[in-house]
Amino acid sequence: MLDTGLFIQGVKFDWKRIEEDSYLREIDAIREMEYLEFHNNITIFVGENGSGKSTMLEAIAVNYGFNPEGGTKNYSFSTFDSHSELCNAIRLSRGFRKPKWGYFLRAESFYNVASAEDEYSREGGVPQHYHEKSHGESFLQLVQNNFSENGVFLLDEPEAALSPQRQLSLLLEIVNCAKQGSQFIMVTHSPILLGIPGAEIFSFDEGMMHPIAYEETDSYQITKLFLENKDQLLNRLLG
Repeated sequence: MLDTGLFIQGVKFDWKRIEEDSYLREIDAIREMEYLEFHNNITIFVGENGSGKSTMLEAIAVNYGFNPEGGTKNYSFSTFDSHSELCNAIRLSRGFRKPKWGYFLRAESFYNVASAEDEYSREGGVPQHYHEKSHGESFLQLVQNNFSENGVFLLDEPEAALSPQRQLSLLLEIVNCAKQGSQFIMVTHSPILLGIPGAEIFSFDEGMMHPIAYEETDSYQITKLFLENKDQLLNRLLG
C-alpha cells in the first residue's frame, strides 16, 4: 500500500526524452520501466556494479533539486559534470508534505562536498573542518549534522567510509529519523544497512528492477557463505 505521507511517492519515466543511442537504454534494470512506486519511508537499491542503481538514485536526486555531486539544495558547485540525462526523462510524484531539510550524500564525491562545506562555512555558519578528520569520522559527522526529522535523504553507498561499527551507528541514525517522518532512498552493498527493519529493497539484477527480501540479496548470501565457510571458500578460490 502506498504511503501517502512520503515526500517522493514514485518515479515516472518518459523514454521519448532519451536519445536512441544513449547508454541508458542498455541498462536492463531500467530500460523497460514506466513507473516506480515507493511504499516505505526507507527504500534501498541493491545490485551488482554497473546495474544502474546509482544512476537511478542520481537522477532522482538531480530531478528533486539536489546538486549532482551531493550536498543540500543550496549547493551549486561543480567539479566534473558527469550525471546522466535520465534526470530530464523522469517526473517525480510528490506527496502533499513539504520536507524541512534534505541532503544527497554520495561516497564517490564526498571529498568535493567536504571542500564545499569548508568554503561555505567561511561565508557564514559553523566551520566543520571535515578535512581535519579521518574519512569515516567526517562522513559520520556530516550525517549527524544533516539528518533530521521530516527530511528527504538520498544516500549513495554511505558504507564506503565506515567501519562495521560505524555502519551500525548510521543504521541507528536512519531508523530514528525515519520514525520522525523522514524519507530515505539509499544505494548500498552493505549487509548491515540492508538489514534495516522494514526497509523496502529493490534489486537491479536479473534483467529487471524488482522487490527482493533481505535474505535473498547477494550481499547477504555471499557474506553469510564467507563467514560460515571461510576456509573452504578461500581454498577453492585460491586453488
